[in-house]
Amino acid sequence: MNSWTEAMRAGDFARAWAIADRDLAALAVAPKHTGPRHLQRIWRGEELANKRVLVRCYHGLGDTIQFLRFMPALRMIARSVTVWCQAELLPLVERIEGVSLAIPLHDGAPCTEFDVDIEIMEVPHAIRAGPATVEIRAPYLTLPASSLSSQLLEQRGGLSVGLVWEVGAWDKRRSVPPALFRRLGGDDRILYSLQRGGGAERLPEAAARDISTPDIVALGHLLRQLDLVICVDTMVAHLAGALGREAWVLLHADCDWRWPTSGARTFWYPSLRLFHQRTAGVWDDVIEEVLQMLLGRVELRRPAG
Repeated sequence: MNSWTEAMRAGDFARAWAIADRDLAALAVAPKHTGPRHLQRIWRGEELANKRVLVRCYHGLGDTIQFLRFMPALRMIARSVTVWCQAELLPLVERIEGVSLAIPLHDGAPCTEFDVDIEIMEVPHAIRAGPATVEIRAPYLTLPASSLSSQLLEQRGGLSVGLVWEVGAWDKRRSVPPALFRRLGGDDRILYSLQRGGGAERLPEAAARDISTPDIVALGHLLRQLDLVICVDTMVAHLAGALGREAWVLLHADCDWRWPTSGARTFWYPSLRLFHQRTAGVWDDVIEEVLQMLLGRVELRRPAG
């Protein structure tokens, strides 16, 4: 019962922060800014109340999106909140309630003054976030207008489904062979590829029209136009959840700590539905489960009579 991962998955945040306190004590004498950024622990327990807080975003895009939910609560105790984040997220971050300033992350020192700094994934521990802060029931991201958002979907009828099957370099077990996604298409189901950078393999044009874009604001607008997104555990899942869009997320057998090991729902994002791999490395039964739910979804859309 001393596992932080178990506590977080169970939503036992008080226990998770107690475990984190124990780990924090061991970091007290360690230097802050050494080693790979994604492994750095920045906060040393410094007081945040009435301080100019710099929030460093040293993990992935999805991590930043997930933990932006804590910025309003942080701002309630801090004098100001500056978020030093990935440049492609700036248009979203600067619209978050509680963010005083958003600046682009780079390899040098941040070009702003601050009293205390913290990595964004450390914020819930620092503010002792409880269920009401973690389990946000409404969308917390908003989208600015985008010239690229005029890339409207074809008016072809049927259920419009966006697909993402490939992940970045971290934990390739999350990826699904794209050939399996071809099973999801049909006369009543129009598939669209949202795969950033095309992935290792691409679905043929006949199977899915490519509407992918590196512009995250434009991607957010596309998610709003689609009826549904089916994706692996990657940034798109977090973007859809933060925008309140429906997404079905395919998880490998040993999924990341932020997802439950079983069950279809997560307190992080009410609009997501989870599909768990039963056998490590085997996606066929997961895709079959998704297909059956898609068929049921299409049937519900048919006009009565």
